[in-house]
Amino acid sequence: MTSNTLRMSTLFLRTLREDPADADVDSAKLLQRAGYIRKAAPGIWTWLPLGLRVLNKIEAIIREEINGIGAQEVHFPALLPREPYEATHRWEEYGDNIFRLKDRHQADYLLAPTHEEMFTLLVKDMYSSYKDLPVTLYQIQTKYRDEFRPRAGLIRGREFIMKDAYSFTIDEEGMRKAYYDERGAYERIFQRLDLKYVPVFAMSGPMGGSASEEFLAPMAIGEDTFALAPSGKAWNVEALHTPELPEIDASDTPAAEKRPTPDAKTIEKMIERANADHPRADGREWQASDILKNVAITVKHAEDEDHDEPWREVVVVGVPGDRTVDMKRLEAQFAPSEIEEATEEDLKAHPELVIGYIGPMVLGPQAEAAGVKNPARYFVDAHVVKGSAWFTGADEDEVDYYNLVYGRDFEADGVVEAVEVRHGDMSPDGSGPLSFERGVEIGQVFQLGLKYSKALDLKVLDQNGKAVPVWMGCYGIGVSRVLACIAETHHDEAGLAWPSVIAPAQVHVVATGKDDKAFEGAERLIEELEANGVEVIYDDRKKVSPGVKFKDAELIGVPTIAVVGRDFVNDGTIEIRDRDGGNKIAVPADEAVKTLLERL
Repeated sequence: MTSNTLRMSTLFLRTLREDPADADVDSAKLLQRAGYIRKAAPGIWTWLPLGLRVLNKIEAIIREEINGIGAQEVHFPALLPREPYEATHRWEEYGDNIFRLKDRHQADYLLAPTHEEMFTLLVKDMYSSYKDLPVTLYQIQTKYRDEFRPRAGLIRGREFIMKDAYSFTIDEEGMRKAYYDERGAYERIFQRLDLKYVPVFAMSGPMGGSASEEFLAPMAIGEDTFALAPSGKAWNVEALHTPELPEIDASDTPAAEKRPTPDAKTIEKMIERANADHPRADGREWQASDILKNVAITVKHAEDEDHDEPWREVVVVGVPGDRTVDMKRLEAQFAPSEIEEATEEDLKAHPELVIGYIGPMVLGPQAEAAGVKNPARYFVDAHVVKGSAWFTGADEDEVDYYNLVYGRDFEADGVVEAVEVRHGDMSPDGSGPLSFERGVEIGQVFQLGLKYSKALDLKVLDQNGKAVPVWMGCYGIGVSRVLACIAETHHDEAGLAWPSVIAPAQVHVVATGKDDKAFEGAERLIEELEANGVEVIYDDRKKVSPGVKFKDAELIGVPTIAVVGRDFVNDGTIEIRDRDGGNKIAVPADEAVKTLLERL
């Protein structure tokens, strides 16, 4: 009879007593120490037998829930040609984040970071009528991204496992239904995995599309900061929208005027000079919140209809002087383009901008009156409200404007979210001040709309025989990342403590001592457990001390431990306890299986 029990004497496993030197988070330390994974290279991991068992169980839960909403599984190659990604401009947009390579014929390929294009082309190849829709396809596949600095073990790697699904519907209403079906499945998946999560409103980023939500697992090591409103709603900080602020009555604000402000290229120097040379009439001292800071950035655009190659555009953004620019939030406003601080070379094309004294009067809508040709576009942050008066640069060396009013003296080409969000800022839904937490992204859902179907010409004939583009949704779960997050949130000082649904086994049987009776008793217990369909890890090593066996059992993290040792030899009892040492009882051997089954 074949046994499915994992025996420690033959299991491909070596536990470690010390943390790996380069492991930077608890999950990476414990998964390596307990023998679930091994590092092959930075951001690249080898899965060992115990790790694969947990991974497969997570995948099984995902498949059960996703199949349950009618999705069908496919499997794409990871090595893909350049052409589909070029059609959607993502060959360029991904920049250095993808692995590119050439075959022996010098044709371009990439290791797929995601598969929107391939799913779209597959449906285009096979379906042509509205009668074929709706359909949702998914896969669980390895993905690749050339992370600049891999970290946190499985949480941010160069090779990782994802479940990605794509819905195809004839109209927007169908897309929304598919979106909420998938979203509901995600909630059930994370609940079954005993993984805390927060749905967070998010930006679509390079994925494109309209509505998007991230599922974040709250934890201190998370790279994503999300904002919580008193209402319970949450937002990724990049997706936060500042509630519209009321206009200010500027009728009593004096006319704008230029005043000398020598040696004042920083906020601190501007305040110092203003208070010394130009004190306010109302007696209040000038402060950073009175200053309109104008920041020059460069937007890096991909090639488009007007440009045969990627191109750079200088843009200036006005923000309150007491706020710091958040480059990630600002970049989201220009997606899919990337941004960076403007360089000296970039600014040579705009001699009207005087560094340290940049102001709005030579920018955007004001530029023509100032005689500036080809001016930089000018945007203001959402905290700059109509009617607000500012102390800001005059685009003359050592000269600033005072009482320059937005909406009276200058306008902008648009309003953007450009500054860091603070504790206490009003939530977008108006329910009260925001608070902040950190989290790890474990899933995301997108309403893609028509972006990929239009780019790749995915159309079907509607009821009237007219060719119309297909509406799409996209849904991802980081499978290997989920495993790491569960390890990160389910452990103690002794080791891992897996939820029972994904543990590598349901019971860890430990035989101790030198008496053969203990090992014979353990074998009988295992036979009965197997007959009842229970998965077992059995520590059958005869020359290993009980202390080492117990430490390994706690490190590996199976929820229930059964000890067959001295007590069994002396009085025929087996000790059953929880992985953390709690809920410990001694039961007669002939009652052990019944007791264990009641615990599972």
